[in-house]
Amino acid sequence: MSKLYHLSHIDLDGYGCQYLTSKNFNDISLFNANYGPEVQARLSEIVTLIKSSDITDNLILVSDLNLTPKEARWIEKEAKKVDAKLLLLDHHITGKKSAEEHEWYNLDTNYCATKLTYEWLKKEFSFDKQNRFQKLVESINAVDMWHSDHEFFEFGKVMMSMIAGSKEIGRIIFSQEDSELKRYLIETSYRYIDQEDSHIKLDDNAYKLKKDFFLRDQNDTKDNLVAKYITSLLGNQKERFTIHYKNYKGVLGYNIGNSSIIGNKFLVENSDYNFYMDINFRGHFSLRGNGTLDLSEVAQKIGNGGGHPNASGGKIENFKDSFVYSDVKKFVQEHINQKTKS
Repeated sequence: MSKLYHLSHIDLDGYGCQYLTSKNFNDISLFNANYGPEVQARLSEIVTLIKSSDITDNLILVSDLNLTPKEARWIEKEAKKVDAKLLLLDHHITGKKSAEEHEWYNLDTNYCATKLTYEWLKKEFSFDKQNRFQKLVESINAVDMWHSDHEFFEFGKVMMSMIAGSKEIGRIIFSQEDSELKRYLIETSYRYIDQEDSHIKLDDNAYKLKKDFFLRDQNDTKDNLVAKYITSLLGNQKERFTIHYKNYKGVLGYNIGNSSIIGNKFLVENSDYNFYMDINFRGHFSLRGNGTLDLSEVAQKIGNGGGHPNASGGKIENFKDSFVYSDVKKFVQEHINQKTKS
C-alpha cells in the first residue's frame, strides 16, 4: 500500500489507533476530529489531498468515529472518484445503520477501536509478531469499554486523563504537532506498564513526560517551554498566521491560550510585528503588543473591549467558528477591515 490517510477520534482510543498505524505504515497522514461537522470537514480535506497527489494507491481509514448514513454515502462516492479504498473500524452502536449499508464499514461493539485496529493490522500486515503492543492495547480497551475489573484498567485511566488534559498545542491550528504530542505520551506511558503499581508511577510522572516533549535544549518551566515551542511554530510559519490592523502587522492564533507568555515571547523574537492576537471558538480574543500600537483602542474598535496599551481583549460578536484555520483567519481579517474602513 502506498499511502494511508487515517482519520480518528480525539480521545485516548482515537489516538491509540493512530499510534499503532504509525508504527506500521511509512507513508501516512493523520487527521483527527470530534463528532459533528468536523468529521465531514476532515474527510473533505483528505479527499482534496488525494486529488492533488500523484500517488494512485490510497486507503482512507476511519477509526473510533461512527459515520451517519449521509456521511458514509458521501465519502463512498468521493472515494470512488479518486479511486481510493475505504475502511472504517469502530465500536459505537450508533453506526449500525451505516454499517448495514456499506461493506467497508466494520462495526464491532465488543472491543474499542484501538483493539479493532490492532487486530486488523495483525491480520493484514503481520503486525507486532512479538506482541510488543498487546498490553497497551488491552489497557486502552479496558478503560474505553470500562472493564473496571481488568488488571490494566487503572493504568488506562491515567493514560486517558493524560490525553484528555493535553491541550498545550492548538489542535486546529497545529494538528500534526498536537497529534505528535498525544502519540508521544502514549509511547512514553507504555514504558511503565510492567512496573509495580504502574498506574501510580505513571500518574507521578505524567507532568514530567509532558514537559519532556517540549524540552529541546535548556530546561525551564513547563509554561516557558511550551511558549518557546509554540513561538517557534508561529515563527516558522509567519505568513500563514499574519493579519493586519491598518498598517500594523500581527499574527493570529486560534484557541492557543496562554497569551501573555506566548504573545510576549513571539513579539520579542519578531520585532517586525506589532501585535499578537489569539481568539477562541466563542469569539473572545486576547491582544498583546510591544509598545508600537495602543491595543486598548484596537480591542474597543474590533470587539467592544479594552484594557491596557500592550494587553487588551474583547469579543467579536457573531464570530464564525470553523474547523479550518484559514477560514477563521479570513473572517477575523474581514471583520477588522470592516471595523477600520472609516
